Order: sequence, then structure tokens, then C-alpha cells
Amino acid sequence: SNYFFSVLQAQMQHRINLMNQANNDTLFKIAQGRYNIGTIAENELLQLELRLLKSNAAVEASALDLENKLFELKSFLRLPEEDSLALMVPRPQEGFVASTEKAVAMARENRSDALAFERRELEARMEVNRAKRESRFSMNLYARYGLTQSAAVLSEAFDDPSESQQLTVGISVPIIDWGLAKGKIRMAESNRELVLSNLEQERIDFLQQVRYQVDQFNMQANQLRIAAKSDTVAQKRYHVTKQRYLIGKISVTELNIAQEERDNARLGYINALYNYWRNYYRLRQETLYDFKNDREIEVDPEQLLGE
Repeated sequence: SNYFFSVLQAQMQHRINLMNQANNDTLFKIAQGRYNIGTIAENELLQLELRLLKSNAAVEASALDLENKLFELKSFLRLPEEDSLALMVPRPQEGFVASTEKAVAMARENRSDALAFERRELEARMEVNRAKRESRFSMNLYARYGLTQSAAVLSEAFDDPSESQQLTVGISVPIIDWGLAKGKIRMAESNRELVLSNLEQERIDFLQQVRYQVDQFNMQANQLRIAAKSDTVAQKRYHVTKQRYLIGKISVTELNIAQEERDNARLGYINALYNYWRNYYRLRQETLYDFKNDREIEVDPEQLLGE
């Protein structure tokens, strides 16, 4: 989705630049006629000429940027470089709102993080039990048995051992450890408390991240509607402003402002759409759950690998 919207934004920017180039060329030619008959000042003519020059440069820059973004997308999808791509603006998925309670429950059930929290807690408690077990009274019983032989050659030293043999049997019993066992227990208990404290904070952060992702997605749906409305209003305002400029009712400065607002509104809608889909897939990633179809996300590894 990141590669897709990167290309879509570059594609939209290039279209805007081409449209602005055509509009600025038309306006400049009209302004030349008006300047020749003395209805506008030279300063206004120069402003329009400057905007035309900037739009020419913007078209070249956006074309290069679009070509680079397309190359990255094709490379990611393993598509031949000569293939032609033209992306369509996707629509948001209307008609559903993600539930925070459902998202938290699915994240706890499906995410490996939840299992990792339990594993780390068990490991910390296990270390305490191990330290306590090793601190109990212990006695080691050992025995050693050996044979002797000597020879001028190493290989002969192992042939026909002499009758001199040795057997040692002993018992090793610790008398005092100077508090070493207690120290190990206290250290394990201290480490357990530290791990439990960190785990508690990580669990809170984990659930908070899931809740935040749900709120972010639900909010972005409304932000997208606002961006779409703003785009429509800005397009209409520019059309009206352009017509008023052509009949000499407003200055070129007001026309430039309307054009910039139109361009920003169009790009703003694409950016809002990108944020919507990015948050949608992040929510699926955080919970491993498909909220649109109300089911868990399941993948067949063999089908995924094409086997």
C-alpha cells in the first residue's frame, strides 16, 4: 500500500502540474492581449509569465518523480519495466466501524506478543524456583578408578596395564557458603519483580497501542469525508475565481491563491485516503482480524507459496 500510494500521489501531482501548465499558458496568452491594449499592468503580465515558467519546471520534475516511483512499484511487484501502469483512486470501505473491545480481545488472542508476556513471566518465576532449589542441602558422591602403565612409545602405554590400580571414593558436603545461596535467591527475586514490573507496563502499552489504532482508523474515515468535501469546494471555488478573473473582476493574486488551494485540496484528499488505508491495514496487523468481514485472518501457506 505504501508503494501504491507513493505512485498515486506522484501521479496526481503530475496531473495537477500538467493542468496548471495548460491553464497558465492560456492565462498568459490572454494577459498578453490585455497588456497590448493597456487593460492590465506589466507587473500582472510578469506574474503570469513567472507562473508559466514555474509550471513548466514543475511538470518536468513531477514526471521524473513519477517515473522513479513507478520503477520502485514495478520492482516490488516483479513487473517488467516496459509495462505501463495507471493507478485508479481507490474508494474507502464504507459501512463499518471497528470496535475497541473486539480489537483488544483479538490482539490478546492472536498476537504473539501476548504469549511472549506469559513466557517471560514464567521464565522469571522459574529462575527464582531454581535458585531456591539449588540452595538446599546437597551432597556429592564421587569415585575415581585408574590404571597405570609406562612405555617408550605412546601407543604401547595402553597395552597390558600394570597390576598397580587405584580406586578413590569420596563424599563432598558443603559446610558453609557465606550467604551465597541466599544472595542468589534475592537476586532472582529482584529480577523477577523487575520483569513483572516491566511486563505490566508493556501490557498497558500494548493494549493502548491497539486502542489508539482503532481510534485512529475510525477518526480517519471522518477525516476522509472532510477532505473529499474540501476538494469539491476548492475545485468549484477555483472555477468561479478563474471566470471572474477572465472578465476582469479580480486580480491575478486572488487567482493564484485559489489555484494553490485547489491543488492542496486535491493532494490533501489523496493523502487522507492514504492515511485511511494505511490505518486500515495497521489495524488488521495489530489484531490479525478482518473487521470488514468480521472474521479472523487466515492464510494458507501452500497457496501463498504457490504450491
